[in-house]
Amino acid sequence: METTTIPKIFDEAKDFMPINGTDYLELYVSNSRQAAHYYQTAFGFQPLAYSGLETGNKETQSYVLVQDKIRLVLTSPLKSGTEIGKHIDAHGDGVKVISLWVDDATYAYNTAMERGAKHFMEPTLESDKDGKIIRSGIRTYGETVHIFVERKDYEGVFLPGYRSWTPDYQPSAVGLKYVDHMVGNVELGRMNEWVDFYKDVMGFAQIVSFDDKDISTEYTA
Repeated sequence: METTTIPKIFDEAKDFMPINGTDYLELYVSNSRQAAHYYQTAFGFQPLAYSGLETGNKETQSYVLVQDKIRLVLTSPLKSGTEIGKHIDAHGDGVKVISLWVDDATYAYNTAMERGAKHFMEPTLESDKDGKIIRSGIRTYGETVHIFVERKDYEGVFLPGYRSWTPDYQPSAVGLKYVDHMVGNVELGRMNEWVDFYKDVMGFAQIVSFDDKDISTEYTA
């Protein structure tokens, strides 16, 4: 298995599932074009890629925005009665997918499943003229999922099925660099369960906790 060498900072972090970083965050939103304009205008994100009717996608419309190492995917359904639509109806606009960049998406999926994860997406090969990508996924707290992305054999703009999006409106970046941390609001009384999940299933190490009746925990890979 090809690996990417990253210095180990926390001795408690396990190396059985190497994670190189955040690949993208996908938000389910009611109006992806409007949401894209908001993130451009308010936060200086740049247009990167698009998927929708014009690319042959009859199910969803997605705009991909980028700023330095941050990629956001804003997705809306094109039909009524879809799972994405039901998610938006229940929760409003919000993050659905926390995608992680890995060297081997099949290995990451199999390792997570062996260690107790719940299936979301089996390793799937996606390809186009620019190469191939393998993605897989597991379920985590609430309705949030982790998608593992292996893109070492891909040279396209984002993923197969997307094309370059280059509108005239391209506001200046505001200086955002990368995803610093992510907060997961888990079910009442299940904090320790999810702490153990990230430690045992994915190899994260707990770095700090705040305990004042309501417990908050931070951990890192």
